[in-house]
Amino acid sequence: MHAAGHHRLGFSERLGYGLGDTASNFYFQTFNIFLLYYYTDVFGISAAAVGTMFFVSRLWDAINDPLMGALSDRTRSRWGRYRPFLLWMAIPYGLMGYLMFANPELDGTGRLLYAWVTYTLMMMFYTAINVPYSALMGVMSPSSRERTTLASFRFVGAFGGALLISMMVRPMVQYFGAEDEAAGFRVTMAIFAVASILMFWVTFALTRERVVAPPKERVSLRNDFRILLSMGPWLVLFVAGILTLASVALRTSVTIHYFKYYVLDDGSAFFWFLDQTTFFLTINALFLIVGVCCTRFLTDRFEKVTLLIWLSALSAVFTSLLFFVPPDQFGTMLIISAIASLLAGPTAPLVWAMYGDVADYGEWRFKRRMNGLICSACMFAQKFGLTIGAGLSGWLLAYFGFIANVPQTDEALLGIRLLFTFIPASFAVLNVMVLLFYTLSDKHVGRIEESLRRRKLKQASPLASTA
Repeated sequence: MHAAGHHRLGFSERLGYGLGDTASNFYFQTFNIFLLYYYTDVFGISAAAVGTMFFVSRLWDAINDPLMGALSDRTRSRWGRYRPFLLWMAIPYGLMGYLMFANPELDGTGRLLYAWVTYTLMMMFYTAINVPYSALMGVMSPSSRERTTLASFRFVGAFGGALLISMMVRPMVQYFGAEDEAAGFRVTMAIFAVASILMFWVTFALTRERVVAPPKERVSLRNDFRILLSMGPWLVLFVAGILTLASVALRTSVTIHYFKYYVLDDGSAFFWFLDQTTFFLTINALFLIVGVCCTRFLTDRFEKVTLLIWLSALSAVFTSLLFFVPPDQFGTMLIISAIASLLAGPTAPLVWAMYGDVADYGEWRFKRRMNGLICSACMFAQKFGLTIGAGLSGWLLAYFGFIANVPQTDEALLGIRLLFTFIPASFAVLNVMVLLFYTLSDKHVGRIEESLRRRKLKQASPLASTA
């Protein structure tokens, strides 16, 4: 264990860690924004079938995520517990993301089967690299304050990747595919695959693991789950993760549909080389980054959970206001959504910093450090939230009568607008209600951090070892 003066990480290591989430978001954000559109309007699968696929495929994560967390917690290598997976899984991760958009010549049944297989495998490889990546933050420094800074770098990287996706995917698809959207997506995703592989390798090279597990800790998967389920702060974050990502998925899954069918964006240049949809996505991604950059300023002045509650509630209010904006009032639409994104920006680093706090709490109370299992279980909650959101998007589009590539009925347009505004906002409000039960205050975390520091110093003392 390093001394307290060594807790501060260098800029290159913080940046290297942040690039890992840029790599993740080359796929994650593409899936959130474009995958439902790609499957319905390009690959030719019905919205209801896509919704079912999203929901059922992600149920495998109920087993896959915690198992990956437990596996990484038990991994021993010269590179640590979590870093090796960034090296080993980068190529399978990149390759499978490309194959999802390869668009082979198949009949209707073949296309649906191909989508099921590639999507399910992609989610498995995503878990295999992102669970260890997320857990890595908790062992790079024992300092809660430093982890909050590290989380800010992570999400600047994440939303930087989201910015590139928002700004570049539609122009790249048009450039590489012209009138053939499928070819455009195929080439674009090949580029993203190579970039994501290289970035994960950079993260592996620049980061280090410093927090070691307690000696003679009790290693039992059953015991680990028993501990996990007994930790109230973790349970709150688990439920909140489901609700938060369901809200995100509901809105982002229909963004392209919202602009294509409600705003009637025809893809022509609106600003520079960007169409209205791309400009909207770009501005929102920029304001998310600005929000992330404010995280350290805010956490130095306010309690983390209090901040999270207020920011989530206000973001939900502004998201709801978009329902009342007519399709020809693009400027008003942009301002309201940008404010919602600015408010949402700090919430992601706040949540991941709180996961690190929960890992400290678990080690302090149960003498068992489970970064991998804690992060994997929370990632499962988030992915299950995405599953609920994406599945509901497909099912509700079908319920409201959506048919791809034709003018929509008034009922279908109402459904698209609700999915873009009030429905995700309602999930955000539920999230706020759940967060009211989070009891691990920043002062408590500080006391836990100091207690763990003293415990590790005592364990490292020669006198302690001979006593």
